[in-house]
Amino acid sequence: MNFNFVKELKWRGMLHDAMPGTEEHLMNGMQAAYVGIDPTADSLHIGHLVAVMMLRHFQLAGHKPFALIGGATGMIGDPSGKSSERNLLDEATLRHNQEALKAQLSRFLDFESEAENTAILVNNYDWMKDFSFLDFIRDVGKHITVNYMMAKDSVKKRLSAEAKEGMSFTEFTYQLVQGYDFLYLYQNHNCTLQMGGSDQWGNITTGTELIRRIGGGKGYALTCPLITKADGNKFGKTESGNVWLDANRTSPYKFYQYWLNTSDADAEKYIKIFTFLSKEKIAALVSEHYEAPHMRILQKSIAEEITTMVHSKEDLDNAIVASSILFGKSTSEDLKKLDEKTFLDVFDGVPQAEISKSELENGLDMIGALAAKTGFLGSNGEARRELKQNSISVNKEKVKEDFTITQTDLINDKYVLLQRGKKNYFVLVVN
Repeated sequence: MNFNFVKELKWRGMLHDAMPGTEEHLMNGMQAAYVGIDPTADSLHIGHLVAVMMLRHFQLAGHKPFALIGGATGMIGDPSGKSSERNLLDEATLRHNQEALKAQLSRFLDFESEAENTAILVNNYDWMKDFSFLDFIRDVGKHITVNYMMAKDSVKKRLSAEAKEGMSFTEFTYQLVQGYDFLYLYQNHNCTLQMGGSDQWGNITTGTELIRRIGGGKGYALTCPLITKADGNKFGKTESGNVWLDANRTSPYKFYQYWLNTSDADAEKYIKIFTFLSKEKIAALVSEHYEAPHMRILQKSIAEEITTMVHSKEDLDNAIVASSILFGKSTSEDLKKLDEKTFLDVFDGVPQAEISKSELENGLDMIGALAAKTGFLGSNGEARRELKQNSISVNKEKVKEDFTITQTDLINDKYVLLQRGKKNYFVLVVN
């Protein structure tokens, strides 16, 4: 083995619980483990990343990772950590989602090489779709008692007095379906370990029970902690929703900004979980960070590592340029390099006014641009005053009253950025 996988997870703060004997089992040659991923969207979000990082560490340690896309379970809905049932998906949507997720997972896992421990993607729909209900309750259901299923925390919570909706039979059987996945992978791929978030412990141990009772073998369980934020807000959520790995859902700029805005307390925890930097390198960065916390060295290191991993070095460089536009020195050239989505993300919430393209044909004078046509400043007089005081910029470059805005000033053929002083921005949208 390349290194001790369980020890690696421990120092990184990525181990919540492991069944007795798991560490010893993994030191006994190459083993196979899987993580289940819910395919309800065609992108992973950063809430999935801890489990994906676990699979990557597992592969780096010389073991064989399986990523299981829950096509069948995605049609049911997992009650763990949920307060209500989810919407169910059709097969075409699930297949589309599966392909999109594999492309994202390929940035972390090696699916392509000839190595013995190359990663494998499986979909539980492939072995569940031909299972009749009668076969399932006869061959699987009879081996697990209702008492055993009722004792699981995920079931107890949904059946508690506080839960308003109760729990459908469909969701109640979820742990049996997930448990059968583990049995199937054990019997067909010699997969002896299932990993997941700590809220999955009950479902995972149902699988180890089926392996014991039906497979006559031994399965192991290992979970990682659910990631929290020091301020009590939910990790991976922003005001606009999930932080996605898909650039069309969350731009690389916003993705980069999410990590950059991490608190110091969280950054010290996250750098171990969301990067592959060594223990020594992380210790050095932590020490450097606390010598000058305002430099945000930990946050920058995390943001750079993970943005490059999920997107690319080019996307990272663009995100850094975009970030400096609001918070540092930048030029009109930097602005013009931004694609439209990033430009709108950077200036999200900045006041706007629309003007027609025809108004730029002979050049739009600065008084019109600042006041008469846009209302950015309160009056023509105020506009003249600010121009005289040299506090007005167009696309990050200082201008005087005699400047006119023309089509050559357009960013993405559509926008002009006005600025008064350092922090007051205004976007002209030219249609």
